[in-house]
Amino acid sequence: MSQADTSLAQTAKPVVQASDLKQVYKISHGFMHPADHLQAVSGVSFTVLPGKTLAVVGESGCGKSTLARMVSLIETPSSGELSLTGVDVVKASALERQALRRTVQLVFQNPFGSLNPRKKIGQILASPLEINTDLPADQRTAQARAMLALVGLRPEHFDRYPHMFSGGQRQRIAIARALMLKPALIVADEPVSALDVSVQAQVLNLLADLQAELGLAYLFISHDLGVVRHIAHDVLVMYLGHAVEQGEKKTIFAQPLHPYTQALLASTPGIVGTGAAKKRIVLTGELPSPLNPPKGCVFSTRCPHVTAQCTDERPVLRPLAGRQVACHLAEQFV
Repeated sequence: MSQADTSLAQTAKPVVQASDLKQVYKISHGFMHPADHLQAVSGVSFTVLPGKTLAVVGESGCGKSTLARMVSLIETPSSGELSLTGVDVVKASALERQALRRTVQLVFQNPFGSLNPRKKIGQILASPLEINTDLPADQRTAQARAMLALVGLRPEHFDRYPHMFSGGQRQRIAIARALMLKPALIVADEPVSALDVSVQAQVLNLLADLQAELGLAYLFISHDLGVVRHIAHDVLVMYLGHAVEQGEKKTIFAQPLHPYTQALLASTPGIVGTGAAKKRIVLTGELPSPLNPPKGCVFSTRCPHVTAQCTDERPVLRPLAGRQVACHLAEQFV
């Protein structure tokens, strides 16, 4: 990054700012039994700047999709602070939240299920404008055609149906639809996991090009660190609803300090870091139930380095070696 780019990043206003974000679900067991409380996200904080990508990674059940739903305003956080383009989401009125929804758009995992099979591509792209703006039909059509070209599809595709396209082409269409309202943030929930590896690279390159051209911010949800390596600027590693390691991608990939991050990197083909990341780390045991998390470190039941302190005392996220890490033993891996 040049000195000018660094200066711009430092002065840019965050697109997303979250502080101690939590999401708790009440699980009912019937009238005669007390309800349980499932803490899906436990006090996560992060910032996403324009033109930057924050990748949220972890196994299924770690809370990354719940985090995406809060940021995309599908769910309201149970507690904590969340702002989009400088507006407090938690305290916003219904009218303000309606306006905010235009600033954040979703790209879903399955390109085969996210497009209406009964509508032509032109109708799918123009639909957000028809619902959210007062533009006349000819302007909606013109903008839809321009967006189709921006994502690398041809003019004749405008009047075709989704079943006539490959998976990669359908995901390009889904990206184009997400961009129709000119959002500041795209929440991409596993956007390439359903695609072939060769097609994944094309879609990731498209996302990178669009980010550079439009200054978009991305919240990129993924379990695949091989994909994250190509798209992310910063990484947030989650386990059982908690942030266990967080920082710049190059710092974490070069030298992961949390044993869970080490295990994720070691299990990803083609990624070689230093120290513990080079070792083959095999996780044993099942992911604990979020209804009954471990007393101490949430990773203590599967960690190969666990100590008595780990099982008794929950570590806090703290600064160390250029990132934030929640591990009592992190200094051993520096």
